[in-house]
Amino acid sequence: MKLPKIILSLGCVFLLNVTTQAQTQGLKQELYSIATAPSTERIQKDLEKLVSFGTRHTLSDTVSNKRGIGAARRWIKAEFEAISKANGNKLEVFYVADTASGPRIPNQVRIVNVIAVQWGKTDKNRMVLMAGDIDSRISDVMNFKDDSPGANDNATGIAGILEASRVLAKYDFDATIVYAALSGEEQGLHGGRILADYAKKQGWNIDAVLNNDMIGNIEGINGVVDNRTVRVFSEGTRVVETEREARLRRFTGGEVDSPSRNLARYIKWVGEATVPNIDIMMIYRLDRFGRGGHHRPFNEAGFPGVRIMEAWENYNRQHQDLRTENGIKYGDVLEKVNFPYVAKCTGLNAVVLASLAWAPAPPADVQISGAVQASTTLKWKKADAHPRFAGYKIYWRYTTDSEWKWSKFVGDVTEFTLENIIIDNYYFGVAAVSTDGTESPVVFPGPAGAF
Repeated sequence: MKLPKIILSLGCVFLLNVTTQAQTQGLKQELYSIATAPSTERIQKDLEKLVSFGTRHTLSDTVSNKRGIGAARRWIKAEFEAISKANGNKLEVFYVADTASGPRIPNQVRIVNVIAVQWGKTDKNRMVLMAGDIDSRISDVMNFKDDSPGANDNATGIAGILEASRVLAKYDFDATIVYAALSGEEQGLHGGRILADYAKKQGWNIDAVLNNDMIGNIEGINGVVDNRTVRVFSEGTRVVETEREARLRRFTGGEVDSPSRNLARYIKWVGEATVPNIDIMMIYRLDRFGRGGHHRPFNEAGFPGVRIMEAWENYNRQHQDLRTENGIKYGDVLEKVNFPYVAKCTGLNAVVLASLAWAPAPPADVQISGAVQASTTLKWKKADAHPRFAGYKIYWRYTTDSEWKWSKFVGDVTEFTLENIIIDNYYFGVAAVSTDGTESPVVFPGPAGAF
């Protein structure tokens, strides 16, 4: 009667051994330094400067050097150029712009994004991108004259981008890192669309878009105060999938394994392993309920992208005219921003960008088979050569798990069979691994998970 229990126990030992191997995989040591490198003082100084422009509304003044979005974007460009100069001209800084009109832009306006590119050394066409929004607004989305400080929404995202570039410009990476200060978000996500179109025309291979939109508030409208939790929003299925791909997904799975979703899992894994006192809350939704953000145009162009933001919003401080009513102070002002929290979120972005840019490219054309068998076989195509390439790691989890649970390093091969692991009971994926411990995101088999 004890025999079945012994067999079950042996099975559990096998799984625990694999889990331990996954959990103790060493990360590149520089990542721990990068995670805590952002300066609270520098971030505060940048936020004060951005708020000093009075308004950064998309339709505001573009001529003045002291007020309006034109002055703000010129200052951002000058900051990127100064960062580049201080680090051996590591960054290529330029504008990406186009005209736009729409329901919130009555007359055509030139939308100008400020871009800084830190070119990779060995795989320069593989990109990872951190984005934030320059523009601000108050209660009336068309009011471009009155003060709109936009301290949290979204000067914090821009300050985070600037500080991340200061931290990462000290290093060399294999892939390319792009720092993108986008415009026109409040008027219709125009800046993201313009840059996504530009990226496609340039042939950029973007593996990750980290859109930072409000990373400075720790006191929610409900009174909760939380300086640990960061939300990561990601789409579950690729918006660009074809009807054929959707039919295939129906029978093989992948509803929660788009590249954007596995990017979110990657952010949680790397972030919680390296950033002190942080909890990553993955949200299985493109964005907040019924709302949008600047990662969406990149998703619509086929690029993996997520939104990174605070866990607890305070709606009295978002899109509000500056005023006091019934004892409540309304407005997105600097005094309500928690600078150490912005630094923590910036560290999260910086360490994820660094890990992705040091890691090998994700495996391509991942395929899986094993129906009516007691084993599961995965196949993939080897990515481009990487100077520290070690091999591949297969991951799997129960279909109801939110994170990858087990893994096995299988070496420099392009096919591997997991014996006695039944395909019906798990979801699977493959990641590329370097000798220094950095990994690519996990790639789910088939078009549903392809990067």
